[in-house]
Amino acid sequence: MFRRGDLLEVPRTLFTHFGIYLGGGRVAHFIPDIMPIVSSDQFRIKQMVTNTRLLLGVLTKCGSVRVDSVEDFAYGAEIIINPMDKMCSCAALQGEQVARRAEKLLGDVAYSLLWYNCEHFVMYCRYGTVMSFQTFQFCKTVRKLLLSRGVAKVTALLAACLLVYLRVSNTWSVLLAVLLPFLIWMAS
Repeated sequence: MFRRGDLLEVPRTLFTHFGIYLGGGRVAHFIPDIMPIVSSDQFRIKQMVTNTRLLLGVLTKCGSVRVDSVEDFAYGAEIIINPMDKMCSCAALQGEQVARRAEKLLGDVAYSLLWYNCEHFVMYCRYGTVMSFQTFQFCKTVRKLLLSRGVAKVTALLAACLLVYLRVSNTWSVLLAVLLPFLIWMAS
């Protein structure tokens, strides 16, 4: 069903998780994980990762590229094969080269929810580029929410109210109260 080097995608509640199929029912995937930092016991590290371990890994920016069974990787979800081939402008590398890249990266790696996560890992392995469509969409949405003219107007109103309430009228405070809404307005 899967070929060595296939990019596997599984939907989760709030995000999508990605891995690289290595063959023999094994998947290399990058996850946030605190356990390699707090323990050197390989048996404990290789056990199924719990939500607590994942959350602590995200908060401490610790992660690992690990190999799990296809079943553990999927965690009951349907697996989609090579969905990025249609979306990515870069051609996919050969399956063997993809799998070897994933195998070279096994072990502890710094993790960032926005700047280096499981999607960045598989995109590098399969296409040679480090990017995440999920992160791009998230940042685009946040930008739309924060950098809007409405937010600029509210910021200006709140800054003016804060200056009046605190009875502050020095040059720096007024400059900040004017500059911040102006920058948001210009960025919107």
